[in-house]
Amino acid sequence: MSTITVKDGTEIYYKDWGTGQPLVFHHGWPLSGDDWDAQMMFFLQHGYRVIAHDRRGHGRSTQSSSGHDMDTYAADVAELTQALDLKDAIHIGHSTGGGKAIHYAAKHGKGRVAKVVLISAVTPIMVQSATNPDGVPISVFDEIRAGTAFNRAQYYEDFTIPFYGYNREGAKISVGIRKNWWRQGMMGGVKAHVEGIKAFSEFDFTEDLKSVDIPVLVLHGEDDQIVPFPISGAKSVKLLKNGKLISYPGFPHGMPATEAATINKDLLEFIKS
Repeated sequence: MSTITVKDGTEIYYKDWGTGQPLVFHHGWPLSGDDWDAQMMFFLQHGYRVIAHDRRGHGRSTQSSSGHDMDTYAADVAELTQALDLKDAIHIGHSTGGGKAIHYAAKHGKGRVAKVVLISAVTPIMVQSATNPDGVPISVFDEIRAGTAFNRAQYYEDFTIPFYGYNREGAKISVGIRKNWWRQGMMGGVKAHVEGIKAFSEFDFTEDLKSVDIPVLVLHGEDDQIVPFPISGAKSVKLLKNGKLISYPGFPHGMPATEAATINKDLLEFIKS
């Protein structure tokens, strides 16, 4: 397996295929780089270098006991991009990975990042507060924490239903997609997954979004039941200096898997632009 060892000794697993302009994929919670299979194969066939890594505590990376916060996640990406000497790279993040991608670009990416894509991203901030009154109540994230910590196997199986919009009338349920989500989730460490909930729900990406001047594409499903579009994609694009929004009626949170043909087409158009 290909890994790098970052400053605190954590091993970060990655896959690096092809040649050409590098596309770096950042997965969502609690998954792994495998969640990008449909994008990795598509862009490999279109002549790009495709790179996906497993966030610390996820997938095949070390089940580290610490560092499950957005600053450390971004620092790990910085070490990976330096080790692979990635320049003119396009960073594409889904959900938690979208937050990580923009945080990395803002804090570490100057001179290395050409564009960023936020797909179903947790930006600018999810949790409800006095300054974010239309956010998601903290009780929702406490319920995710409890289910993950103490009933993870069943909780993850159940989570796939709203994640992919399989509870909607007329939805065509893919057992394989559900099993693959569960497989990826159970590969990671429970401590990392529980602590990562705070990272994706309470971190404020507002200044990151405001500070980047590179092109940023925001893709979001209007029927996202995990990261609601009105508090995320709709707000994020307004904070960007050079942002573009594409929203999709009826698309779920996990649309890179269920709607790969549409997502890949729009990604390719943005990457080539």
